[in-house]
Amino acid sequence: MISSVYIHIPFCKKICSYCDFCKVFYNKKMVKEYLESLENEITTKYKGETINTIYIGGGTPSSLSIKELKELFRIIKVFKLDKTYEFTIECNFDSITKEKLDLYKENGINRISFGLETINKDVLKKLNRDLDIDYVREIIDYSNDIGLNNINLDLMYGFSFSSFDNLKKDIEFILSLDIKHISTYSLIIEKNTLLDIKKYKNIDEDLDREMYEYIHNTLKDNGFNHYEISNFSKDGYESKHNLIYWHNEEYYGFGVGASSYFDDLRISSSRSITNYNKKIYNYEYEELTSNDKYIYEIILGLRLKEGIDL
Repeated sequence: MISSVYIHIPFCKKICSYCDFCKVFYNKKMVKEYLESLENEITTKYKGETINTIYIGGGTPSSLSIKELKELFRIIKVFKLDKTYEFTIECNFDSITKEKLDLYKENGINRISFGLETINKDVLKKLNRDLDIDYVREIIDYSNDIGLNNINLDLMYGFSFSSFDNLKKDIEFILSLDIKHISTYSLIIEKNTLLDIKKYKNIDEDLDREMYEYIHNTLKDNGFNHYEISNFSKDGYESKHNLIYWHNEEYYGFGVGASSYFDDLRISSSRSITNYNKKIYNYEYEELTSNDKYIYEIILGLRLKEGIDL
């Protein structure tokens, strides 16, 4: 039974040097075409199920203008939502505004995921990201004030061009904020990203593990539950949407490069935005055997603290 929806918004105002996700520079004409194709895909695939979680990821969904976001929310209103739904959208601090947060609240979003990564200016420069610490505090406070208090922050670590001390400062800053969830990512240098082209290397595995254990111990000591390999939350604030993936349950994926899982099929959409905007979706299908599903169940379940049912 499908109860979750992922929607991919591939547009970014800047391209991060580590990112190998399906993304493209923001272009007003392309956004218009993309939203038209997205509506067509949703109308074609969605069969009217009651949806419990929606997750809008990217890319940078907050790079869309107010007008474009309103059009996106109009399209999404086709989904029938369960009374206990979770509705998440990803944001970057360089493209989020209080006006956009108000719009999110008005359109039923009840969970925000902010890309922080690090507060170190030298590291941010190498990542091709911008961040104003005072603005981070202002936006987090405002989000809480208007009732959008289910907040996740992304933390990235494991930079060969940073230090253990910088990681400690990042965590100290995050713990000073009123947030309920933290997602952590050890940097992996992916092929053809700018960091790869510039010949940066991954850090030593022993140091990576030391950092991971430091994060685990520090967040645990501050009331966070390490419920999944890379995710920590206060009680009751685990990501319902991501738990759908880890419990190997069915979901829709809409948008360029998005994946779906239902009817014993894993379905991937084309990563070509040019094709997608022409309503050419080029789906690839992986038909799962009983053994495939068994293996997925184990691999995904072992990501969780709760493990698997033997």
